[in-house]
Amino acid sequence: MAQPRLTSYERLDGSEVRAVISYLGERIDTYLPRHPGLRAATEELGKVVDALLDRRRRAPAQRATLVWASRALIVVVLAVSLVAVGIAVRDALARAGSIAAFEWLPVVESLINDLVFAGIAIWFLLSLADRVVRNDLIRRPHHLRSLAHIIDMHQMSKDPAALLPDTRLGTIAGDEVVSPRTMSVRDYALYLEYCSELLSMTSKAAALCAEESTDALVLDTVSEIENLTTGMSRKIWQKISLLRDAPRA
Repeated sequence: MAQPRLTSYERLDGSEVRAVISYLGERIDTYLPRHPGLRAATEELGKVVDALLDRRRRAPAQRATLVWASRALIVVVLAVSLVAVGIAVRDALARAGSIAAFEWLPVVESLINDLVFAGIAIWFLLSLADRVVRNDLIRRPHHLRSLAHIIDMHQMSKDPAALLPDTRLGTIAGDEVVSPRTMSVRDYALYLEYCSELLSMTSKAAALCAEESTDALVLDTVSEIENLTTGMSRKIWQKISLLRDAPRA
């Protein structure tokens, strides 16, 4: 179980994030081997980061293909528009002597419509690559948001109040006492700490999306996930602080 070494200090490195997640999974296997749910959440987070790394490798070629395809279509749109306008102007000039002044209005209107629709098509094609990349990238933070809630559900079932002195346990269906004291103080602390670290790594995975894009929607979504995981971690550390008063076995 070798601790990963961080070498990049200019930007967040996805491979280093993946290494830290793997290291966290090894620690869970070593110190909390009887909690497969937490290990499964770590593996799922690792898969998300792997997908982000794979996308980062493919993104330049994909974007270049989209840019060249959109430029080719722009050339086609411009050529068709110029040909259509040229034919319309030629026909209008050929009949200029026999056309009354008010009959020029439909011709002018048709030319304006052609130019407007050509401009809309060109604007759509110019932004095509950015929109495709953004739509592909925005799906990753949504997955991470769901994963953060799943991790939070894991820690919600761990109530440190059961380990505190003078805690009165509830009763169900008569005199049978249901005791939640199934984990030691050490296991409680480790479990909650690992949940907090998983949330932190979820935030780092979301930050990888921000490394690839300056789109406002992507950045807002990443910021939302960072705030969400920070709030969840704060609740976890409130639980950990309660364990100070718990008796050691």
